[in-house]
Amino acid sequence: MNLKNEITKIHYNIKSNAWLEPILDFMAMFYSKITEIRNDLYDRGILESEKVNAYVISVGNLTTGGVGKTPVVAELAKHYISQGKKVAIISRGYGGKLSNKDVHIVSANNEIFFTAEEIGDEPYWFAQNINNAYVLTCSSRVKAANEAIRHFGVEIIILDDAFQHRKIQRDLNLVLVDSEKMFGNGKHLPAGPLREDLNGLKRADKLLIMNKTSKPVVTDIFENIFDKRKTFVCNVVPSFTYNIKTTDVLPLKSDVFAMCAIGQPEQFYDFVRQKFNLLDTITFDDHHQYKYSEVAKLHGNIVTTEKDAVKLAEFDLDNIYALKLKLELDVESILKWAISTKL
Repeated sequence: MNLKNEITKIHYNIKSNAWLEPILDFMAMFYSKITEIRNDLYDRGILESEKVNAYVISVGNLTTGGVGKTPVVAELAKHYISQGKKVAIISRGYGGKLSNKDVHIVSANNEIFFTAEEIGDEPYWFAQNINNAYVLTCSSRVKAANEAIRHFGVEIIILDDAFQHRKIQRDLNLVLVDSEKMFGNGKHLPAGPLREDLNGLKRADKLLIMNKTSKPVVTDIFENIFDKRKTFVCNVVPSFTYNIKTTDVLPLKSDVFAMCAIGQPEQFYDFVRQKFNLLDTITFDDHHQYKYSEVAKLHGNIVTTEKDAVKLAEFDLDNIYALKLKLELDVESILKWAISTKL
């Protein structure tokens, strides 16, 4: 039995081992109380958030697992860079071998200083795919932000997965919600996917509904928890699939195997099914560090995510393809009041 998979099934009301649920419910009581106390201390000003000398945007969510934060961060960064702004992306650096207690400058002036294994797949992907962005990692977003301001004079700081990291003040709080999975079973970790109570949405400035299906999203279902006028739909669609060594595009309907190490693998597999004849899937834990022996033995066309691809590129195999996703996101509408009124 894979314990992590069983817990995920419980989070999203999929049939699982019944004996596990009461144990997780008991543990969740302590987790929810701790997060409640912590948020209350911030709300009352007993714990204080620190202001930095830049315009700060947080992109986060209320639940665990992949909801689409990485591509949204990338779109925001590209938008501001195209306007001539100096932009820094700050990530915790989860999954990397280096300690995230220290500030690591992953990239500057389009030069990358660390490997994906050292720094984590997400920061490396940002560094590799966003020209002219400064990418830093540290568990202390305040420390990393001040470093980016001091060394590079950045004007815009985008925090990746920082909604619960209240130590740093932000000018714009974006919260992402999966249109299908939403808040799972509505329970706190580890009994459910919630990192904090739904009341936390009161801190959000905008709500982005991430739609990874072909079905239209009815935003009315969120009216009871968030202002509909501040709710936006972002459609995520598969674009094309390219060989990570040669950049050749994989023909549609090809026979493929799908492999990934992400928070919500089934959504990725659904994307692959839309484009190809999926023979089988190979799933690793989120942020898994691949070994050559695990991948080299696989034959046929292997389709993976772009985040996984940055870790697989070093193996120099010619049968690995990355599925590129496209966001249908109206960045201008989401940010139309931000720069003019707060920067």
